[in-house]
Amino acid sequence: MQTQDKLSDRQLSDEQSREVAETIREEIARRRISRQALAEQAKLSLSTLEKALGGRRPFTLATTVRLEQALGVSLRKSTIVPSPTAGSDVAPDSLGAYSHRAVTWLEGVYITLRPSFGDKDAIFAYRTEIVWEPKVSSLVFREGDRTDAAYEHTGEVAVPHQSGFIYLVINKHGQHRVITVSRPTVAGAMYGIISTLRAGAGSQLTPVAAPIAYVPLRNVPTPSLGRVAPGDPNHALYRDHLRRTVDESFALFLPG
Repeated sequence: MQTQDKLSDRQLSDEQSREVAETIREEIARRRISRQALAEQAKLSLSTLEKALGGRRPFTLATTVRLEQALGVSLRKSTIVPSPTAGSDVAPDSLGAYSHRAVTWLEGVYITLRPSFGDKDAIFAYRTEIVWEPKVSSLVFREGDRTDAAYEHTGEVAVPHQSGFIYLVINKHGQHRVITVSRPTVAGAMYGIISTLRAGAGSQLTPVAAPIAYVPLRNVPTPSLGRVAPGDPNHALYRDHLRRTVDESFALFLPG
C-alpha cells in the first residue's frame, strides 16, 4: 500500500505538467465550464487546481488521474514526440536536422503580434519563448501571457536549410497550426504568416490566415500584452511591425 501511495504522489515532469495544463485549459474553454466546477468533479481543491494550471506546482499522478476521470479524456499525451535522436545535439530530419550550435541565435523571448480576430482595429500581443529542449533534441516554442490562456501552445520549431524560412508547428491530436516566418532581421525580428482556426460562436471554428511578427522582447521597453487597441502607447509600433510583413514582402496575401 505504501508503494502505491508513493506512485500516486509521484510528480509529473515540468514538460508533462505544462502539457496537462494546456489540455485542461482547452477542455475548460471547449466545454464552457468553470475551474471551480472541474475541481469539484475531480474532488480537488480549487487552490490545488489553480496552482497546477498556473505552473506554481507540478501535477501529481493522482491529481492527473482524478482530472482524467472527471473530464473523460486522457491528459498524458505528448505534445512533442521524442525522436530517436533525443538526447543528441542535432534535431531530427523532420525539423531540418539542425544542430543546437547552429540555431542559438533563435533562442530568446519575443513579443508576438498578429491582428485581433475580434476587433479589426486592435492587435493581439503575447509572449513567445524559443528554447532548445534536450529531451526532444530540437528548438521548441512556448506561448504565455495570452488573455485567452486556454489557447496557449507549445510546439516544435523547424529550421530547414532549403527554404530559408522558420516554421513553428503545433500538431495537437491531428489538429495543426502552422506559423511560417522569415529568418531574423538585423534587429532580430521575424515576419510571416500564421495559419490557424478562429473560434466563433459556440463550437464554430473558421480557418484563418493573418500576418504575424515576432519582435525580441528587448526591443520593446514597456510591452503591452493582450488586445492592444488604438491609443495604447505601443499600438503604432505594433501596427508598423505587422505592416512591414506585407510592405517589405516578407509574406504575400493574394486576392481571391
